[in-house]
Amino acid sequence: MGVTTIGLDLAKNVFQVHGIDGDGKVLVRRQLRRSEVLKFFQGLPACLVGMEACGTAHHWAREIAALGHTVKLMPPAYVKPYVKRGKTDAADAEAICEAVTRPTMRFVAVKTIDQQAALMLHKTRDLLVRQRTMLINALRGHLAEFGIIAAKGPSGTKAAIEALHEAQDRLPELARRALHGLVDQLRLLGEEIDRLEARILEWHRASDVSRRLATIPGIGPITASAIAAAVPDGSLFRSGRQFAAWLGLTPKAHSSGGKGRQVGISKQGDGYLRRLLVVGATAVMRLARQDNAARCWAAKLLERKPAKLAAVALANKTARIAWAVLTRGGTYTVPAAA
Repeated sequence: MGVTTIGLDLAKNVFQVHGIDGDGKVLVRRQLRRSEVLKFFQGLPACLVGMEACGTAHHWAREIAALGHTVKLMPPAYVKPYVKRGKTDAADAEAICEAVTRPTMRFVAVKTIDQQAALMLHKTRDLLVRQRTMLINALRGHLAEFGIIAAKGPSGTKAAIEALHEAQDRLPELARRALHGLVDQLRLLGEEIDRLEARILEWHRASDVSRRLATIPGIGPITASAIAAAVPDGSLFRSGRQFAAWLGLTPKAHSSGGKGRQVGISKQGDGYLRRLLVVGATAVMRLARQDNAARCWAAKLLERKPAKLAAVALANKTARIAWAVLTRGGTYTVPAAA
């Protein structure tokens, strides 16, 4: 009997392999250099290969699957309980090999090259937006040192730049150079963010899934394209609640002595998608008091709960609707007024 299941522990240069047969007997336990990985799997019959969903995992999953093997990715946190003792590459590979065969294990869908490229646009945009926020805070703080106070927000930033130009003659030369350098960086970052958003919009328009997700209130092209790229297969989640839990939008359960209670949301999973959904829900809440059937639920909740709590609850509901659109097809239909 040959190898049927393999646990592959990924690394930068040296990979660890742990292979067993159908009876659980260890047949392979060795290290592989990066250049040896594909040659090793080419010489094996089709088998089940497990890996942790970490850096480069999707690339190797595509490459190994192209050789005829069944590849499954798992969250590292779900593999950790199977590590028996110590933290070594061999122990990790053995744990991966055991975890991939568990019937209750949850897996991560392998992303395509196109989906990874779209997510790279999102991550780059998110990085530049955070850098722009840092530059704006630095500009406002430095101007305040010279008595120039500006309000927060885009209008405040514009006013701060105008105030800088008006106070040219009153500022020291060194300060002027430093402040104008910040302004130049802000302009360049804004232009690059606009270019990235234009590319994301192009990808959104070319994706049927992304366009269908954008029909849901609170989900625009940015959020829709991010979900479509990050969730290749919605059927991996048994329900909309499990999808919302994966995003960290469901309350944490705490029970002791037979008494259970729920506390704040777990904030586990994909923080980027969670943040986009909450921001979209907050925008919907601003219009929640209007006479619209799609906002009726949100308006009633807003009457009983604080705005931020209601926004998170609406984001939870939006995530469940998104799961339904992903798995069942079609578009979102506004419910009829009661």
